[in-house]
Amino acid sequence: MSAGRLGDLLGIEHPVVQGPFGGGLSSVALAAAVSEGGGLGSYGAHILSPDAITDLVAELKAATDRPFAVNLWVPLEGEAQLRPDAAELARHTQRLRPYYDELGLTAPSAEDVSDRPDFDDQVDVLLAADPSAISFVMGIPPQRVIDEARARGIVLIGTATTVDEAVALESAGIDAVVASGSDAGGHRGAFLRPVRESLVGTFSLVPQVADAVSVPVVAAGGIADRRGIAAALALGADAVQIGTGFLATRESGASAVHKQALSGPEARRTVLTRLFSGRTARGILNKFVRDMAAYEDEVPPYPVQNALMQPIRRAAGAQGRAEYVNLWAGQAAAMTHESLGAGEYLASLVEGR
Repeated sequence: MSAGRLGDLLGIEHPVVQGPFGGGLSSVALAAAVSEGGGLGSYGAHILSPDAITDLVAELKAATDRPFAVNLWVPLEGEAQLRPDAAELARHTQRLRPYYDELGLTAPSAEDVSDRPDFDDQVDVLLAADPSAISFVMGIPPQRVIDEARARGIVLIGTATTVDEAVALESAGIDAVVASGSDAGGHRGAFLRPVRESLVGTFSLVPQVADAVSVPVVAAGGIADRRGIAAALALGADAVQIGTGFLATRESGASAVHKQALSGPEARRTVLTRLFSGRTARGILNKFVRDMAAYEDEVPPYPVQNALMQPIRRAAGAQGRAEYVNLWAGQAAAMTHESLGAGEYLASLVEGR
C-alpha cells in the first residue's frame, strides 16, 4: 500500500498517520513504533511546557530515525486570557465537589487553573527542535510559524472539519490537510464556525476537500481497518489518520480502563460533550456524562474546565473508575483490538492481516 503524495512529502512508506493524543494519552513508544513501521507516528504536546517539548523531540529522535509529527493546538481568540474570578471559580468547583470528594481530591486553586503553557513559547521551541512535521488542530498557525517551518524544511499539517477550513489552511501555506469528520474521536478542531455548524461526516467531507484543495488530503474519523482505508482512498484521500485504533494498542498512554472500554460493547455509543475539557469532544458515554448532561452549556470554556477536570480524570484512570474517565473514542471504536501492539496493528492496516 503506497503512501503516494504524502509519502513523497514526508518520506513515509504507508499512507497511515497515527492520530496525536493530548492529555497524557500519547507515548514515545507508540509514535516510534508507528514511524518504525513505515507510517507517521505522532505525539500530542499541547499540555507540555516548552522545556518538556524540547525533551520530547529529543526522545523521539532517539527512539526512531524515521519521520514523526508533534501536534499543538492553536489557541482560540481570547482563550489565553481566561481567568475566572473567585466567585466564578467557586461556582464551578462546587458543581464538581462530589467528584473531588469521592476520589479523595482537593479542588484546583485559582493558581492551578491559571497555570498553562504559552502557545508562542511552545511553538518556538518546537521549531528549534526540528521535528520532521508539526501538526495543528483548532486553527491556522501564525504566518511567522509557517515561514520558519518552511525555512527549516519542517512539514506542516493542518486539521479541517469543513471544506472552508481546508481551503483556508491551504491558502495560508499548510503542506497537507487532515479532513476530520464528525465520526472522529477526541476534540473537534472547528475554527471558522462553531462546532455545531461544522459536523460533517468523514465520507461526506473527504471527497469535497479533495476536490477543493491541491495539497495532500488525509482522511480522519471512523476508520479502523483496511476497509476504511480503501474507502477513504477511493474518495480521493491520499492517506488516513487513525486515532482510536492506535489508542487501544499496548503502547498508548491510555489507562487500562480506557482501553478496556474501547474494546467493550459500550464503545458502540459515543457522544459529543464539553464536560471534560470545555471544548467539544467525542467519547464513550459514561456515568459522568449522563449525570452532568444538564450542565453542558454551563461549564466554563477550555482551558478552565480542562484544569478543573484534570485531577478527576487522572485519579479516576488510576483508580480504575471508568465512569469518571474521559473515554475519548471515535464511532468505529468497537472495531479496535486492545491486545495488539502498534506495529502489529499497523501491519494489519497495510497488509490486510
